[in-house]
Amino acid sequence: MTTINLFGKTLKNPVIAASGTFGFGREYQKYMDLSALGGISSKGLTWDKRAGNSGQRIFETASGMMNSIGLQNPSVLGFIKEELPFMLGLDTYILANLGGSTTEDYVRGVAELDATAVDAIELNISCPNVKEGGMAFGIRCLDAKSIVEAVRPFTTKPLIVKLSPNAEDIKAMAYTCAQAGADGLSLVNTFNALAIDIMTRKPVFHNVTAGLSGPCIKPIALRMVRDVALTVDIPIIGLGGITCWQDVIEFIMAGSTAIQVGTANFYDPVVMKKIILGIENFMQKEGIKDLEEIRGIIR
Repeated sequence: MTTINLFGKTLKNPVIAASGTFGFGREYQKYMDLSALGGISSKGLTWDKRAGNSGQRIFETASGMMNSIGLQNPSVLGFIKEELPFMLGLDTYILANLGGSTTEDYVRGVAELDATAVDAIELNISCPNVKEGGMAFGIRCLDAKSIVEAVRPFTTKPLIVKLSPNAEDIKAMAYTCAQAGADGLSLVNTFNALAIDIMTRKPVFHNVTAGLSGPCIKPIALRMVRDVALTVDIPIIGLGGITCWQDVIEFIMAGSTAIQVGTANFYDPVVMKKIILGIENFMQKEGIKDLEEIRGIIR
């Protein structure tokens, strides 16, 4: 039985489409039945509409990918009006991923999303804190604490905080967010990385650095998930370089309740369908009746 319980709701399986890699689902519906997924995390939303970064946005690396999209999105209100009705028509768990540059952005966004029928809010704290000179909210524990505490009173929905692997101390960050009111955590987001064009003698991206994802980060993401699972007692959604069902089983054994698939969707639009089938076959072969039997067994 591949079903899992997440914040009191039953998901068909632990496979969730990661934010920023699946849009709002429309582009993928011609490749697979979206209702077969455990859930979908929306593209990252901000209070104001964003056109995204200029210049090159995607760059392939050895065993991975770098991106500098810049949170291109229709805004929170644009999402609620234009995209959410479609997503709510899908028979799957819907997470609204929310970013922001100021505390006020986060509070307004959470309040609006709370009034909708989304199942949960995923708070992306890897966004730059404008008032702190551009340092992400998810780097220092005190900044993360202030954001989670600020938005917590404005929603009764499950609040999932998406952690940055660039945090000063991932275990301390996880503990801080849990104490501040997070119902769950998702980790990890992309790693800050650099690519250089040796012919132009300039960085590939206009923003100089960009987010690294894909198989190359999986071992580190897996270690961080285990570290966090041993630190907090709230659900963890693990992600980072997942490309096959074996990866999913590893993340569950490390302590994840659910997982998210991101970069792999770009080169194989039906990869999650394959992953779900692989999990089912593995459980049947190994006589595993419930994924809880193997969750967190790596101590």
